[in-house]
Amino acid sequence: MLTSITEGILCCLTGKVAGLVLSLESTEPSDGFEFVEVKPGRVLRVRHIVPERQPVVTEGQVAGNEKKDAEDDDDDDDDGGGGGSAHDCNDSNTGSSVHCKRKITVYRNGQLVIENLGDVLHSEILQCRDGDLEPCSTVEVELADYKEMPSSPDPKPVTPPVPPPLGEQKPAPPPRRRRRKPKRTVQIDSKRVISSCKGTHSDVALFFVHGVGGSLDIWGSQLDFFSRLGYEVIAPDLAGHGASTAPQIAAAYTFYALAEDLRAIFKRYARKRNILIGHSYGVSFCTFLAHEYPDLVHKVVMINGGGPTALEPSLCSIFQLPSCVLHCLSPCLAWSFLKAGFARQGTKEKQLLKQGNAFNVSPFVLRAMMSGQYWPEGDEVYHAELTVPILLVHGMCDKFVPMDEDQRMAEILLFAFLKVIEEGSHMVMMECPDTVNTLLHEFFLWEPDMSRKDRIKTATALGDTLHTLKVNKPVEK
Repeated sequence: MLTSITEGILCCLTGKVAGLVLSLESTEPSDGFEFVEVKPGRVLRVRHIVPERQPVVTEGQVAGNEKKDAEDDDDDDDDGGGGGSAHDCNDSNTGSSVHCKRKITVYRNGQLVIENLGDVLHSEILQCRDGDLEPCSTVEVELADYKEMPSSPDPKPVTPPVPPPLGEQKPAPPPRRRRRKPKRTVQIDSKRVISSCKGTHSDVALFFVHGVGGSLDIWGSQLDFFSRLGYEVIAPDLAGHGASTAPQIAAAYTFYALAEDLRAIFKRYARKRNILIGHSYGVSFCTFLAHEYPDLVHKVVMINGGGPTALEPSLCSIFQLPSCVLHCLSPCLAWSFLKAGFARQGTKEKQLLKQGNAFNVSPFVLRAMMSGQYWPEGDEVYHAELTVPILLVHGMCDKFVPMDEDQRMAEILLFAFLKVIEEGSHMVMMECPDTVNTLLHEFFLWEPDMSRKDRIKTATALGDTLHTLKVNKPVEK
């Protein structure tokens, strides 16, 4: 503590910022670690693990092996593990086609009305594997900017009032807010193929994105687990975090600068079907990539990401203090993060925090990251436009992200699955790795069962036919 205060005083006197970021050379084994220059002088450390698979069939062998591959298709589909093959990719592309159709209307009084006109899938993953098809519905919420304004139901036709009996007083009706001309209307009409993603599929890649103060090391349990299952995994260190370079200009840590870094990483390692897994601030970057590349992003996992509101830095935050002051307070900040980020603060949690290299960034980077969280485009409409299936994971003991924010996110999204882990907190993937790994894996393998939808349509059509026959049946004399 005294050392930190002394260094902070020297920092103020000299005008220099003490750097706590690890050097570019990682002290861990080099296997699986790469350094990618996304811009001149801007280098990110990336852990990239490619599983060992069978040799890819060459063009000269395709004609001779077509018959054998066709005969082996059934056997390979039943095999849940082992190495991948060339035709795994082709078999995995046949999934369930879901019709994504919705109308999003923003009114000037702050109302957001979402009309789901196509398929909507909501379920509890662990209890209902295939998902339930819900009928067309309408979602009406208040925008974040208008939370202080009271809401009211849809206006109904005015009917003549009935006079109350003598001696009784009619209560005053609740205030109604009349809808005015729509401010903005968005139409979505597309079809998405959703299929199971196995580790044996060579066209599947998993991207893990950490949040403020973290590093790729917080995903250690997930990277090891899914790489052993045969998945190709990619996890970068954000600029100024882990072993990535740390530019000493605040503009290097804005949302847009970091998003462009991740865009470069995504374009470099992306396969035909990609699954994005984000934590905290990293969820915003996953949302950005899913919005930018809807055909390449197959599924998204949001872990303690918060509500679907536009990002804006707080002007009254402790992170607005000078970097030298934050350096003096770094031990207190680390303890506060441990207390709020973990459900328990024992020896195990302290060791996890140390192993995960979390909150080990310089005060300058920390201040610039918090001040650079400005993303006005990422509002409710931006999230409502997503048609990718999304799994929301929330730690019940999280003191950073309230539960109602993830509930609001699930309400806005088209295909949303919310799972709450009672014994977890903000760093739930480190506290409960087995639970999170199992939950994520089931989501990766999940594929909607559209046969139930077909049965409902058939039954409805059959009922209409029987009703018509019954009505039109001639009367016997």
